[in-house]
Amino acid sequence: MPDAYREPRTCPPATLKFFWGPMDCGKSTLALQMDHNHARQGRKGIVLTRNDRSMGPKVTTRIGLTHDAIEVTDDLDLTALVTDRRDQGGTVDYLICDEACFYTEDQVEQLADLVDTHHVDVYAFGLATDFRSYLFPAARRLFELADEVHRLQVEVLCWCGRTGQLNARVVDGAVAREGAQVVIGDTDSPHHDPAEVRYQVLCRRHHRTGELG
Repeated sequence: MPDAYREPRTCPPATLKFFWGPMDCGKSTLALQMDHNHARQGRKGIVLTRNDRSMGPKVTTRIGLTHDAIEVTDDLDLTALVTDRRDQGGTVDYLICDEACFYTEDQVEQLADLVDTHHVDVYAFGLATDFRSYLFPAARRLFELADEVHRLQVEVLCWCGRTGQLNARVVDGAVAREGAQVVIGDTDSPHHDPAEVRYQVLCRRHHRTGELG
């Protein structure tokens, strides 16, 4: 077919992808790898996080990788963040949204708007369920709206050897069943204080029984 009759080549549409899994499965590591891969191709992105284990505006991983990030607060308008950056002459091709389970449902709607209206690729990473095994509101909305949903395949094990599925909150050495949905803590370490809030990945059986091994 002569070139004059060829349809113009267009860029693929932007997408909203949600990568989820329990603690310790490498979500933040993948988020930083995704940012690295896109940046190497000359794309410009923004890295976002909320309630990172460092308690600062950073994405940190348990294997030692770190990256500065913008802290997402309840009143941050993500659509305005991108459009303001563009109005100032900047380029935004994609967003890396770590700990997206802690965003508000309105912010998830804004992510969908950025994809559909502003042609920004969005890569969201987070937990699906809280310490009681109930879906986080933002995670539920991401499951409902995302173009693609991926469960991370890095194997996380319960102490019994079964696949770890659920994130238990451990307080004073026992699995907590009540409390605020979000309380910041990290997974177990050899030097943890038993009185501190920590989290432990368990299989469904031992999350239900509260056995910590």
